[in-house]
Amino acid sequence: MATVDVFNIQGNKVSQAELPDAIFDVPVKKSVLHQVVVAQLAKRRAGTAKVKNRSDVAGSTRKLYKQKGTGRARRGDIKSPLMRGGGVIFGPHPRSYEQKVPKKVRKLALKMALTCKLKEAELMVLDNFDLTQAKTRDFVAAVSTLNAANALIVTGDTNQNLELSSRNVQGIKVMRCEGLNVYDILKYEKLVLLEDAIKGIEGRLIS
Repeated sequence: MATVDVFNIQGNKVSQAELPDAIFDVPVKKSVLHQVVVAQLAKRRAGTAKVKNRSDVAGSTRKLYKQKGTGRARRGDIKSPLMRGGGVIFGPHPRSYEQKVPKKVRKLALKMALTCKLKEAELMVLDNFDLTQAKTRDFVAAVSTLNAANALIVTGDTNQNLELSSRNVQGIKVMRCEGLNVYDILKYEKLVLLEDAIKGIEGRLIS
């Protein structure tokens, strides 16, 4: 098991914690991380774009003018895609962009992302992040002390003061361990884990 230092929000070392190799020391494959991140971002797409086809446009089906003798191009009704206000051809219709990724692959990618942060020395463990009140100024001061201006902070349980204090701070995201995902881990420069979050991650990823 890897041993890491545990700090408090004043930046002082208070103890050490062990991180299981089954989660924080696995072979990293970029292709797996890419697959999961692409699938995660694709699932966020609404897929609600829709155009009106020729049959959806309101208008008469009368032929605009006779077929021959006018010297002009042949025309059907006013709903033709060639006419202004007519239907649209080959336009988008509602669809799902979701990509199916096996549960085992998603778990593996999460372990790989956590391993990357540990190996690149971008993982920090805190004993707690208790704020006396929900005040952005106090939170920013603590983050500045920890040198974590761009960070994902993962908590084990609900921490209302922390969540309220951080929601308007750019470059910071606070989430509970149940919502931990590959995209957010890789997006932020640092990963800050509270000690109680480590147990939650172990329960989720070690089966």
